[in-house]
Amino acid sequence: MLATDPGASIASIATEAGVDRRTVYRRFASRDELLAAIYTSRLEAIERSIEDARLREAPVAVALHRYVENIITVNRTWPVDLTHMLTDDGFRARRDACIAEVDTFLARATDEGLLRPGLPDGWASALLPQLMHLVSRERPELSPAQAADIVVDTLLHGLGAP
Repeated sequence: MLATDPGASIASIATEAGVDRRTVYRRFASRDELLAAIYTSRLEAIERSIEDARLREAPVAVALHRYVENIITVNRTWPVDLTHMLTDDGFRARRDACIAEVDTFLARATDEGLLRPGLPDGWASALLPQLMHLVSRERPELSPAQAADIVVDTLLHGLGAP
């Protein structure tokens, strides 16, 4: 609900969940506390996704597909934007560590020849999340594995004819 309406009230969230708003307030003292719990859950899922993909030790193509599939699952499970929590230094540091880990992996992918060298700095780092976000939202009928196939193929081969 918050993904489609970031301003949704606790009352409307409770109604959508089929509970009384007092039930929500028993668990979360405020809307901000609820949002923090959601953002924390999303960030923890991202951290687990990175760990599970074994970006430092798995073969690059395998790690890339596993990472993309995992993040598509996270995007669909927790479809909220993390940028709202970046005022919290601890949260920002964890998010930045995730980005750094993926950037290191993408540099490895370039060094090992999976991605071509010579692209503008940060291009793959900017493009990959956009592709994952797009397929997560626009192709819900695809399984995470099928969606990852499309993202990885698009990242590696573009849209041009073979």
